[in-house]
Amino acid sequence: MYVYNYRLYDRYRRPVISLAVLGDEDADWRPDWFGYELGGCEVGIRFPIVKLLDYAGDLAALEADPNPFAAVVLAHLKTTETRRDPAARRVWKLRVIKGLYERGLDRRAIIELLRLIDWLMDLPKDLQEQLMNELHEFEEAKKMPYVTSFERIALEKGRREGEEKGRREALLESLATGLESKFGPEGLEFLATVQGVRDIEVLRSLQEAIWKGATLDELRRLIP
Repeated sequence: MYVYNYRLYDRYRRPVISLAVLGDEDADWRPDWFGYELGGCEVGIRFPIVKLLDYAGDLAALEADPNPFAAVVLAHLKTTETRRDPAARRVWKLRVIKGLYERGLDRRAIIELLRLIDWLMDLPKDLQEQLMNELHEFEEAKKMPYVTSFERIALEKGRREGEEKGRREALLESLATGLESKFGPEGLEFLATVQGVRDIEVLRSLQEAIWKGATLDELRRLIP
């Protein structure tokens, strides 16, 4: 908060307001300042905060509020609450999305908010399909065909995830070959650890390190 504030001031030479939006689940964690003092010099910043958890007790107000950010707050709260209950998340996701239409927002705003809410309130494939069917029925009644755009967003998301999966599998295959040829059985044993890495950049770093002649100990240090 301090760094962002002074960099903005340094660039534009204008007063800057820094606001912290806290989306965690600890009701008592409310940081609102940063500073230090050394050798008689004191610097710091105090800033207002918004704790999303504070709105959990008045969901009706969030649903009735015409401000589109109220829908985002509601989506965030229900995403957290339904972490282990995807069926309940589907119900709330549909309810939040319907609320976007009922706020009278324009097409572009609804589609952008749909994108954010879909990312927040992720669902298993079967429940997502059920949700889409329900949205189609709702749209037919409202004569507001925005879901077509929403479906394109979902298709694009699926395409990107497929490409990412393909790159990861190719990297793992290359790493398996390199580890086995260079380190033998010990390399294959290490491969079991490598296969648990989801980060593409870490896998690329491992591949490059093997090409450069790294030892197994050096490779292990590359995995967070």
